Amino acid sequence: MKCKITNNEINEFMNFGQMPLANGFLNKDKFKDEFFYKMSVGFSEEISLFQLNDHPSPQKMFNEKYPFFTSGSKFMINHFSEYCTWVKNSYLKEGNKVVEIGSNDGTMMQFFNEVGCDICGFEPSKSAADISKSKNLNTFVEFFTENNVKDNLKNSKYKIDAIVAANAICHVPNLIDLIKGVDYLLSKEGVFIFEEPYLGSMYEKTSYDQIYDEHIFIFSISSIKKIFELFNFKLVEAVPQITHGGSMRYVIARKENNKINENSNLQNQLSYEKKKNIDNIDGCLGFKKNCEKSRFNLIEKISSIKKKGKIICGYGATSKSTTVLNYCDIGEESIDCIYDTTPEKINKYSPGKHIPIKDFKDFYSNYPDYVYLFAWNHKEEIFKKESDYKGEWFSHVEI
Repeated sequence: MKCKITNNEINEFMNFGQMPLANGFLNKDKFKDEFFYKMSVGFSEEISLFQLNDHPSPQKMFNEKYPFFTSGSKFMINHFSEYCTWVKNSYLKEGNKVVEIGSNDGTMMQFFNEVGCDICGFEPSKSAADISKSKNLNTFVEFFTENNVKDNLKNSKYKIDAIVAANAICHVPNLIDLIKGVDYLLSKEGVFIFEEPYLGSMYEKTSYDQIYDEHIFIFSISSIKKIFELFNFKLVEAVPQITHGGSMRYVIARKENNKINENSNLQNQLSYEKKKNIDNIDGCLGFKKNCEKSRFNLIEKISSIKKKGKIICGYGATSKSTTVLNYCDIGEESIDCIYDTTPEKINKYSPGKHIPIKDFKDFYSNYPDYVYLFAWNHKEEIFKKESDYKGEWFSHVEI
């Protein structure tokens, strides 16, 4: 196994087995042709980077049928409004030029547009990009690569004041190519700001469901600092976020940019990661043991519930649910169905284990004894909406 950044050999430390596409919700007639790959992870101690070994091609994951839309969550809409305000107040002024990587349905672009920024987005999924375009937002239906940047924004070299992203950079297997695109566009005093699931939070919660085909990397502050220093950039700030079960907002600037200095707390954060073994292989090995224990406990709990003759349903047909169901070998014999709000998933089946996906409206007329909350990172929003349910919620992480 080779590191995707340094190309040096690294060791695989955990194998999750054969895994389908995390967002590959499918009809019955597609079961026999379902795609699987070996999902295993390794760690580069050289740059402290947690990464998938093998993965499907980006074209297979992010295509015209991609079923995730940012605007489907009120929580995420509010979060992107805050994100935009924070970026604008901290680093921008009206009229500045902004580019979003992985702009999805244009939710965050719209906020930047409303505060007077000149923004465009790169979104490879046509289904999401079409929604963005319908809002009259300038969207390129392309992956953010060096060549695509030069083709579409050839007159913007060194003219972009901010490049932003949210839960998108970890999706990019060729991170070096993406950084070259950033380098082409970013002005001398510009900033690259992005949020991603945080390795420290994943370790703390044993939320192994953060690992799936789209999450090629799970970043830490240490890994981001080391990666970008290889390309003449510097990490200046890392701001914790509650999104996705624990994320980090990173601010990157050109190394020679003397107008933006390193945040005073950054060295403390790096010291914390060293203390908690987030920056080395020992943290990975401890995480592996915790995952195995978590899987055993989950299987035991579900078995105990089913022995009592009780009904379990799932809530939230998330990408993360694919990892849980397939890693723990949980199928329709254990979970009757999964309720979801996404039209593109309803009446289809979960990847790999083929559990039926039903409209969340049916949940009200068919309350089960137990509900497995796959969308645990949206628990506050869901518990508020489903306050009439009096059964037991549970998950593999503490809720």
